[in-house]
Amino acid sequence: MGTHHRGSAREVKVLDAFIKLARALRAINTRTEKLLAEHGLTETQFGILEALFHLGSLRASDLGSKVLTSSANVTVLADALGRKGWVKRRRCEADKRVVYVELTAKGRELIQQVFPEHVGHLLEDFAPLSDAELDVLAHLAKRLGVNTSSLSRSPRDVTTAGE
Repeated sequence: MGTHHRGSAREVKVLDAFIKLARALRAINTRTEKLLAEHGLTETQFGILEALFHLGSLRASDLGSKVLTSSANVTVLADALGRKGWVKRRRCEADKRVVYVELTAKGRELIQQVFPEHVGHLLEDFAPLSDAELDVLAHLAKRLGVNTSSLSRSPRDVTTAGE
């Protein structure tokens, strides 16, 4: 069921699309969270392990942007993952202010187990869509994300973005 709002045709269409998109994402995320919880992971912790697995050792500051969280939260997450023996932090020799986060052997083993399960679930979740529909969905999601990002910038961000 879509919206019961009785606004303009555009408002009804936007609200209906938003509700359907939110429900689909919630269903996929619920399933993902359940899988990750079975392995003692949150979605963001998994994102850190996955980023390190695919990209290698990363600066803590860069890792935050990869998993869409703050640098301060990366520190908290790296501490939690470190206590479990899945990641370690290493100071840069050339610049002691820079901290790298990297997978341990135990972390690599975990992500090598969990990532294929995660991909398998996503393949099932997206099975109703053809390859062409997946391309369209990815394109549309990117357009929405880019638009929303530009709308959430402060006037100062917009001014300095082009400098």
